[in-house]
Amino acid sequence: MKKVTSIVFTLGLALGLYSCNSAPDGDKADAANKEVRISFSGAFALYPLAVKWGEEYTKLHPNVKFDIQAGGAGKGMTDALSGAVDVGMFSREISDEEKGKGVWWVALTKDAVIPTMNAENPLAPTFKKNGLNKEAFQNIFVKETAKNWEDLVPGTKEKAGKINVYTRSDACGAAGSWADFLGGKQENLKGVGVFGDPGVADAVIKDKNGIGYNNTNYVYDVTTGNKRSGIDVIPIDVNGNGTIDPEENFYDNLSSLLQAVNDGKFPSPPARDLYFITKGKPTRPEILDFIKWTLTDGQKYIKESGFVPLPGDRLQSELQKL
Repeated sequence: MKKVTSIVFTLGLALGLYSCNSAPDGDKADAANKEVRISFSGAFALYPLAVKWGEEYTKLHPNVKFDIQAGGAGKGMTDALSGAVDVGMFSREISDEEKGKGVWWVALTKDAVIPTMNAENPLAPTFKKNGLNKEAFQNIFVKETAKNWEDLVPGTKEKAGKINVYTRSDACGAAGSWADFLGGKQENLKGVGVFGDPGVADAVIKDKNGIGYNNTNYVYDVTTGNKRSGIDVIPIDVNGNGTIDPEENFYDNLSSLLQAVNDGKFPSPPARDLYFITKGKPTRPEILDFIKWTLTDGQKYIKESGFVPLPGDRLQSELQKL
């Protein structure tokens, strides 16, 4: 089990921008130097980008301190609604029930949840060539009718062993989006519950018979664009014809996968938008300023951080919420 990651960044914001023009110079100086704290918790999916945004924002505004913690989208929602943090990080569609509780949200970017297997799986070459369709994934994660790996390859004589399924133990957007793709909810997913994205990836890497699902940044190395050592992707046979056609073959590296998400070739769900959420619209000017920056100048860091930008018209509609 991975521990919840917590990183505190010292960032800055010229609070003098928000002081009255008529304020004495001494008051303006005090406001400009005043320490401001903004706290975040939630989705592992959005965490790496929030960290990157924090690093870049601190170069521009040296007086704001950000506490950014990853603990799952469910924790982000709970913490934001209870006031335990200023902003939640969220990675699935927001339900009507959550909207009824007064959640305010803004979409920032997009990524995907990907089915994963151990790179040493004896049938890996077959799966990479033929993929698995939605029904096969349902038989693994929901119905549990596929017990052994060879059950997924009709006619094979190879005995590849029992399928060991890993799912998320924490309420999270990755599980919600993967379950949505399979026609259910997170509680319908079977398997050994493991905490967090890093935990599921680690479990699959250590188990030759393991299968799981992960957000893109926990499957691919953002620096190299290659898949992380020990983990591989089971391609989704979207059209169900029993083979991975050229238009479905985009899993070799992070760049091609993100392009497929951008072009709509990767199904949605499990591709999905990622959000910042708060209890009601934020009133603190420093929070609004930071969110505005993420939707404007901060967008330049999205691709290099392993995410998909939202279309320009969508960004404009999100900016209108501010």
